[in-house]
Amino acid sequence: MGSNLSGRSSNQSHSRSDSEDEPLRVHVERVVRQYFAALGNEMPTDLYALILKEVERPLLTVVLEQTRGNQTKCAQILGLNRGTLRKKLKTYDLM
Repeated sequence: MGSNLSGRSSNQSHSRSDSEDEPLRVHVERVVRQYFAALGNEMPTDLYALILKEVERPLLTVVLEQTRGNQTKCAQILGLNRGTLRKKLKTYDLM
């Protein structure tokens, strides 16, 4: 009987793992803690900008995919005006 990273045996079937049920903030906190652990005694700079960049690009990418590239719908879903969305898409070379 094999086991996976969640500690469940591989022959147990579940539609979603426990970690997928956790809120996004739990995942973010875990990754930030891992980031600091990996740095050791080194002090990061511009961490806020780094985190926003790491989250914003995949967010924009997935919402664009879901809207089939419709920027008006994408902007509505994200709660942005279309001009702001276009600026962000250009920033991340997603246009």
